[in-house]
Amino acid sequence: MPQQARAHEKNVAFRVMAAPVIAFTAAICRLDVQHGEKLPKTGSFVLTPNHFSDFDPVVIGWSVWRLGRAPRFLAKASLFRVPVLGWALRQVKQIPVERTTRTSGGEAMSAANDLAASGAGVIVYPEGTLTREPDLWPMRGKSGAVRIALENGVPLIPVAHWGDQHILPRWSKKISLFPRKTVHVLYGDEVDLDRFRGKPLTQSALLEATDQVMTAITTLLEQLRGESAPAERYNPADHNQTEFGRPL
Repeated sequence: MPQQARAHEKNVAFRVMAAPVIAFTAAICRLDVQHGEKLPKTGSFVLTPNHFSDFDPVVIGWSVWRLGRAPRFLAKASLFRVPVLGWALRQVKQIPVERTTRTSGGEAMSAANDLAASGAGVIVYPEGTLTREPDLWPMRGKSGAVRIALENGVPLIPVAHWGDQHILPRWSKKISLFPRKTVHVLYGDEVDLDRFRGKPLTQSALLEATDQVMTAITTLLEQLRGESAPAERYNPADHNQTEFGRPL
């Protein structure tokens, strides 16, 4: 992406919002970004991170910003109902997702497709919520990310991060400010979805492609953690858990 186009992607509203967030995050966190060159410098992309802390979007957004792109997320619709914050999120084209209605989900997908078609990047957490896996490994994924990538013919890039659980633990509301933590972010190679492109997006094809994406994310996380993930991916339904809200 030419420098002028990249500057336009980071519009004034984006820069005004980003400045205090980056300053605060830099004060409490060292960001170690590995293989950032794998994030496309030009054109559209779908970025798929793992998700185990409410601080994750800050870390991933900051890493994308540092790599020269503007981070745009599919985000919880409830955030858009917060005064001022909701207005600000719309100014920088974040996408609200209402988890409980099929209609809103379709609207979110349409908005994400519009962004992808315009040359922007879209960040989608394929798990859809914080992982229920006891040791913070990625759990079963949903098909939204691969659907956006396949319907728009754009690359899907996996990314894993580790360390932000020490800043804000899963389901916690208390941020640990000191001592300053290090968070590692590892970008991976584009997931090869060629065998699915140009073909009907059947449920089985979407499930297979999504599993491929979750495997790529998990492999990256194994590298960061220096250990192996469980052989079987966690499925909340097998443990009588809902997929949203804090488990009882």
